[in-house]
Amino acid sequence: MTKLCDSRTTKIREAGATSKAAYEQWKAAKPARKHIKDLLAQMAPGRIRCMYCLDSLGTDIDHFEPKARTPLRTFCWDNHLLACSHCNSNEKRDLFPCDPSTGACLLIDPTVDDPADHLKLLPKTGELKWHTAKGWHSIEVFGLNRDELRKGRADACQVFISELVRWHDQVRHGKAEAATRTAVRLRRSGFPEVLRTLEGLAGTPLASVLEDRHFPEALSAWVASPNRREAIPPMRTGLLPPLPARP
Repeated sequence: MTKLCDSRTTKIREAGATSKAAYEQWKAAKPARKHIKDLLAQMAPGRIRCMYCLDSLGTDIDHFEPKARTPLRTFCWDNHLLACSHCNSNEKRDLFPCDPSTGACLLIDPTVDDPADHLKLLPKTGELKWHTAKGWHSIEVFGLNRDELRKGRADACQVFISELVRWHDQVRHGKAEAATRTAVRLRRSGFPEVLRTLEGLAGTPLASVLEDRHFPEALSAWVASPNRREAIPPMRTGLLPPLPARP
């Protein structure tokens, strides 16, 4: 893949490093695109989810920094993310806000930034709050508080609470196989950022305000359990914490 991408970058450079050359080379590079997409799919959260909204199926390779802005980064591995068609074509498009004084990008890059520094999820309502300018711009550019996402996160919160209580009950009653199946469902479910947010509440008073009286104990047991950590592959997660290092 590296050889394929390097050769295309050379062709863009030889053609004057224009946006037109970048678009032409990207369109012609079917083998390179397939390699890139296959690798991104392996790293995507959940069931090959979009790395921006974490809800829809990731179908497109998005250039985090648009091809038109930096043609020579068209085939740069660090500039590729898996996105759904809505986030890629309807929301982000070629938007790339930058600080007017420093030129620094004002979007959270999920390959290098820790979204927890910029965003906070309210699990019961599904709404994202911002801490920084990067957080605000990311919510706006990616449409992260659009209705279907907020409602989906709120619904996922209730499902995760029920499933965690179910898992804990299975563990306490010695139903090891059933508990393992439930744990796998939890790890593979949509909106993984909701589960990670709930995990962050373990041992805090906030865990007790989420309606189910059995939930705080179940949550603490889950966070301490090997079931939570088994068979979780390296991934480029979406715009919420935590983020493992890129392979």
